Amino acid sequence: MSFSWSPKDNKSCNNPPVATGLKRSRNDTGNKVTVVLGAQWGDEGKGKVVDLLATEADLVCRCQGGNNAGHTVVVEGKEYDFHLLPSGIINSKSISLIGNGVVIHLPGLFEEGDKNEKKGLKGWDKRLIVSDRAHLVFDFHQVVDGLQETQRQAQEGMNIGTTKKGIGPTYSSKASRTGLRVCDLMGDFKDFSARFKNLVKQYQSMYPTLTVDAEDQLKKLKEYAERLRPMVRDGVYYMYEAIHGSQKKILVEGANAALLDIDFGTYPFVTSSNCTVGGACTGLGIPPLNIGDVFGVSKAYTTRVGIGAFPTEQVNAVGELLQTRGHEIGVTTGRKRRCGWLDLVILKYAHMINGFSAIALTKLDILDVLDEIKVGVAYRINGKRIPHFPANLEVLQKVEVEYETFPGWKSDTAAARKWHELPPKAQNYIRFIENHIGVPIKWVGVGKSRECMIQMF
Repeated sequence: MSFSWSPKDNKSCNNPPVATGLKRSRNDTGNKVTVVLGAQWGDEGKGKVVDLLATEADLVCRCQGGNNAGHTVVVEGKEYDFHLLPSGIINSKSISLIGNGVVIHLPGLFEEGDKNEKKGLKGWDKRLIVSDRAHLVFDFHQVVDGLQETQRQAQEGMNIGTTKKGIGPTYSSKASRTGLRVCDLMGDFKDFSARFKNLVKQYQSMYPTLTVDAEDQLKKLKEYAERLRPMVRDGVYYMYEAIHGSQKKILVEGANAALLDIDFGTYPFVTSSNCTVGGACTGLGIPPLNIGDVFGVSKAYTTRVGIGAFPTEQVNAVGELLQTRGHEIGVTTGRKRRCGWLDLVILKYAHMINGFSAIALTKLDILDVLDEIKVGVAYRINGKRIPHFPANLEVLQKVEVEYETFPGWKSDTAAARKWHELPPKAQNYIRFIENHIGVPIKWVGVGKSRECMIQMF
């Protein structure tokens, strides 16, 4: 094929067609998405904040993680536990979406839905949408998770402390391009079965003790597939339509937290997904331009489940008091959480990555009985302050924490519903935190239910 030009072509150039369409607005970027993220090592009370915001949301989304996450929400005296379902599922007027970045264990999903339905969560399956690009967690992934932990313990003398829910092995399958997605399950089941069996063989070659009844698993998966089918959508297209359609309030609920992020957390004692703000984009197919407010959630002290560095940990009476008063037991694992003073170094670090619009500070009431309260404000190595959060865990284990000490308010804050109802010493504590990290505190939590969240502005 050749391309040439002659003088008579000038005719069309001199008389271009008249534009009849309307000029598109340059700032028509669509609806903004509000993102709620953990700012510590998880368990900060994100579910409570999401539940509060979800009362006015049209769409509530999960973008990463799996049923290794655990959110407890209390509404009208009823306590709901969520692991895969977005906390917003409680709002009967909103749609909940499980995005492509989430890894889904179907038995766990339906067990969770049915369990909460018995508590009064009606019609959850009619307002749940599942992305067809989400990867599936199989029962054998969970077995492999346990085998890997045993192997680490035997070879290295310590494990990572995973939830053994199969999350890491599933993300490994995803990264090695052997994983199976919801769209595969919705397609030709014969092809799905063959790929499933190949994946089983792959893991059995790595773990000879792994036994899997593939036929039994496939029989169950076929049943789950039919129950799931009405919920499945193309998640990318659905989110695009939601963002660019009529005005909507869209909420994204992060699982896990900044210090558990696969890239930015205390590696290797982290989860297997990006639980910082970038995970909202990649886990749902949202352009960064459509990210609006990013709210970080932090306890008024610090907790951590499992193994890994924890500079402000208090292995003493203070730590025990925080653990007991705060009922610090993992929703997913049932393990006791390690407890310590609030660490503003990690909050500033989480803010560097996420760019928080504001912070929700939860569980302030747990500190009510303390005579004095400490806050970690800086790390020192060999007596010298360091301006960053160390990547190397050996370095992090050796840091010396510099503290500010505050007098306790020694009074009950659980009944407070307004800022002025908090004791002045508690107000000073809160103001110090927001001034030090440079982020305003929008909510202060003094109890388990949504009514116990004091809104500041």
